[in-house]
Amino acid sequence: MSRAAKSPLPPPNSPALPRWVRQGTGRDDVETAMFSAGAALAVLDPIARSEDPVGTLWRKRLALSSAAAISQLEGRREGEAQLRDAFALRKPGDDPGPAGRMLIGWRALGETRALRSVDWAARLPGFFDLPPEPIGAILRDHSARFVGRTPPLRFATEAAREVLALGPDHRGLAFWLADALLARALCWDRPVPLIASHLPRAAFRLEGEAWLAACASAWGRGAVAAFDLHIDLTRRADALRAAHLRRPGKDAAAIIAALLTEDALAPQAGAGASDRAARRLFDRLTSLGLVRELTGRPTFRLYGL
Repeated sequence: MSRAAKSPLPPPNSPALPRWVRQGTGRDDVETAMFSAGAALAVLDPIARSEDPVGTLWRKRLALSSAAAISQLEGRREGEAQLRDAFALRKPGDDPGPAGRMLIGWRALGETRALRSVDWAARLPGFFDLPPEPIGAILRDHSARFVGRTPPLRFATEAAREVLALGPDHRGLAFWLADALLARALCWDRPVPLIASHLPRAAFRLEGEAWLAACASAWGRGAVAAFDLHIDLTRRADALRAAHLRRPGKDAAAIIAALLTEDALAPQAGAGASDRAARRLFDRLTSLGLVRELTGRPTFRLYGL
């Protein structure tokens, strides 16, 4: 439990993001980058603390973007569509492969358990196909440090650089750790994947204050993008909640509830409905503009807000 109060639902009218915050993100000088990132994170703070179910979906969408960004940095072929397929279409017991494991790891960042640093050394290397050592020792060391002694952005940035020193294959873990440490310092109960999708490749050559400025700028851009995504998902969720479907049934109600928290769903039979009935429901929701088909395929379709 964080020291700060949590809100059970988002405010009725989401706060507007000031124009000067948008304009300030992306600046190169460290003072402006740190100030703008702090301002953007402050606007994001009530959203990150909210317990509305859409927050779970929001974090999963951000996790998908982060996993795709790391995949691109590592020279892999998997983009968001391939990563989504690897996760959503796997069968129980299937090995999701390196791409699927990485996405599972990024999705785990959005859970309360992500802040249980005593588990980091055992859990995190496997998500990124890394050997347990020497990264385990670094993770155990970070879990023991008191983040309050250093400004949050600086502490998280230095932690990322320490992990990156182990090699380019540690990029995903470095940014996972950075987002987790930032969330802990901000007293968020669940981290938000922010930095990985917005740090340019050229930034990896930077050191010292230039590295700090690049990371702060990336967090600022990430917070703005996350804010905009949450506004869009909340609007879509409100429309789905307000829809009056004729005789929806228990399976339809369960699917609608799942759409509010899950990135992508395949039309599958439920307790009282067939695969065909599930497909008809998703087709109906799509025709009403309440749900989107995410693949563009005629078969093996996936649906989400």
